[in-house]
Amino acid sequence: MVLFTNTSADFISSLGHNSHPQNRSESNEAEILDAYSKSVIQAVDSVGPSVVHLQITSKKGEGGSGSGFFLTPDGFIATNSHVVDGAVKIKANLSDGSSKEAELVGNDPHTDVAVLKVHGGLFPHSSFTDSKKLKVGQLVVAIGNPYGFESTVTAGVVSALGRTLRSRNGRLIDNVIQTDAALNPGNSGGPLVDFQGRVVGINTAIILPAQGICFAVASNTAEYVITRLITSGAVKRGYLGIAGQNQKVPTPIKTLNKIGSDSGILVLSLEPGSPADRAGIRNGDLIISLDDKEIYTIDDLHKILDETSIGRKLGIRLLRDGSIRSFFIEPGELK
Repeated sequence: MVLFTNTSADFISSLGHNSHPQNRSESNEAEILDAYSKSVIQAVDSVGPSVVHLQITSKKGEGGSGSGFFLTPDGFIATNSHVVDGAVKIKANLSDGSSKEAELVGNDPHTDVAVLKVHGGLFPHSSFTDSKKLKVGQLVVAIGNPYGFESTVTAGVVSALGRTLRSRNGRLIDNVIQTDAALNPGNSGGPLVDFQGRVVGINTAIILPAQGICFAVASNTAEYVITRLITSGAVKRGYLGIAGQNQKVPTPIKTLNKIGSDSGILVLSLEPGSPADRAGIRNGDLIISLDDKEIYTIDDLHKILDETSIGRKLGIRLLRDGSIRSFFIEPGELK
């Protein structure tokens, strides 16, 4: 017979308690939640100082507000077009508690992106990263400053990529990121960032009847627009007259047609009388190249449809009914 002393019995009891599966599971969950919290905090600490609150005075003397964020140390601020639309006076309230007058550098309602400028120092700023690398299910953080005191923060996942969203002027904004990170109206114009604090989009809207659905203009689109707004104050674009979304090329069709493209742009709708309509493009076509350049995403299409494409005859290749078709198309100027 083996006898256990109280001490050894207590030890065995303690060992059994500590190794209980439920306790191990709870411990793991706590560690995961702690790591998640630290990641959110790290992102906020990195980007938060660059976020500003914008106070808007319109021509009618009415007030409005929104968010924005510094893109450069010399004072360029990114925000939404609809935040500054009709503004005659814009005041930026900074994270350090100071306020500065901001001037409108450029405004592009077609993508709901605008650029402001403030003067007087070196400002904490954030940087864009490649939105093509985003994955559905990736964790993101939406940051804004709707009240002028400090940043508000929500976290969620990327729900969808390559969506279209109708802007306030009726045009469709392509390559929109959908996320369930809750967004208050006063947070429009703030950054959507990954857990490394890199900007993947500009928060732009919320569907009010829905629960927790919000959108952001993808960083690649925003960066393209902002660069042109800073250099020339406006964005000239070629215009095809289609609405589309990113779409994978089915493997059997890819193999059959011996094409290297993994994805293209699925045509969802056509404007009557548009260049695409006149060229013979149809709903359901999958565009895989334009001007001899492969098209994988809507970003690729935007890069080609710059001011140099206007009025120039371009070759376009697409998949229709499982076969490759080739056309010529002459982009107009987007008004």
